[in-house]
Amino acid sequence: MDTIKIREHFVQLYSQEPLVVKSPGRVNIIGEHTDYNNGFVLPGAINKAAYLAISLRDDEEIHLTAMDLNESFNVHIKDLKPVGDISWPNFILGVAAQFVKKGIALKGFNAVLMSDVPIGAGLSSSAAIECATCFGLNELLQTKLDRLTMVNMAQKAEHEFAGVMCGVMDQFASMMGQKNHVIKLDCMTMNYDYIPFNIDGFKILLLNTNVKHSLASSEYNTRRLECMKAVEWIKESNPTVNSLRDATVDMLKQNVLNKNALVYQRAEFIVEEISRLQQACEDLQKGDIDALGAKMYETHFGLSQKYQVSCKELDFLVNETLTNNSVIGSRMMGGGFGGCTINLVKETAIEELISTIKPRYEEAMSLPLSFNIVTIENGTEIIE
Repeated sequence: MDTIKIREHFVQLYSQEPLVVKSPGRVNIIGEHTDYNNGFVLPGAINKAAYLAISLRDDEEIHLTAMDLNESFNVHIKDLKPVGDISWPNFILGVAAQFVKKGIALKGFNAVLMSDVPIGAGLSSSAAIECATCFGLNELLQTKLDRLTMVNMAQKAEHEFAGVMCGVMDQFASMMGQKNHVIKLDCMTMNYDYIPFNIDGFKILLLNTNVKHSLASSEYNTRRLECMKAVEWIKESNPTVNSLRDATVDMLKQNVLNKNALVYQRAEFIVEEISRLQQACEDLQKGDIDALGAKMYETHFGLSQKYQVSCKELDFLVNETLTNNSVIGSRMMGGGFGGCTINLVKETAIEELISTIKPRYEEAMSLPLSFNIVTIENGTEIIE
């Protein structure tokens, strides 16, 4: 994205040069619904990002502008609280509030926001804004916070101001991303490793269903409860098991299957997915992209049939790739019931795939199909 525009707009509004911070959205290669079960995830930062131009003021006012939306919002530091009628200021204000909570003397600031992370596609546009804000304020206030501290502040901003009780993956990937690497993140210990993501000749293609079913939030909460119930039953005879991260399929068969077949089915998917992710990391280390792709399909069908968080639109897109030799892996990505599929596709075949799948999807679902080709890039950084 052209950052000259955001600088010019900022100077025009505030007659001073800003600090410009870039913070990316993310994809998750494999490991879905594993975060709240203390498992692993495998995200990477992408080449779609939020850009924040920011400078300090001499007073205690916060002046915000969203360039893409042509909207502005102002507030005094002492009046920091979630905004009800528009959502985007909450991602910035929520972070500002975290600085106050830490006892840091927050100053007023001006900020102009611009983003090319598609909203509602499951690429974590909100985490990108939160991380950009945290990084920018840390730099201007010279608070010397480390990146992991900023990840946690950005996550709390999402919890407290956006009202979304997200796991830590989105903010972690945005802040900590490394070009051409994905992050094997242990959601229990916060330990992480960078895994080389060499997919020469292939590209990541995101196909956006352009749908979000209303089931998403209620079913998400139900799945969390089902997983907790499975752990509770296992714990009766295996007291050291505190999450599905510690469980095995044998434990599920002995302690859960005879009590509730549906809870067993949910928990079985999670136990399998945690194992599958670790094997996928080995595939990447060996450069075996075909094996990784096969696991992506296994994940999708597990999410669709066992965990039941897919929808007809997502299933349609994945099923369309099954007979296409140019696609080596495809699955729904994110919480489910809409959003994107993530696909590993031969670079030379992307155009043909889109020209085939787009009209078929649009006719079958009466919805537009949009797409993004993304690469794995660095995390949050200052643009000089």
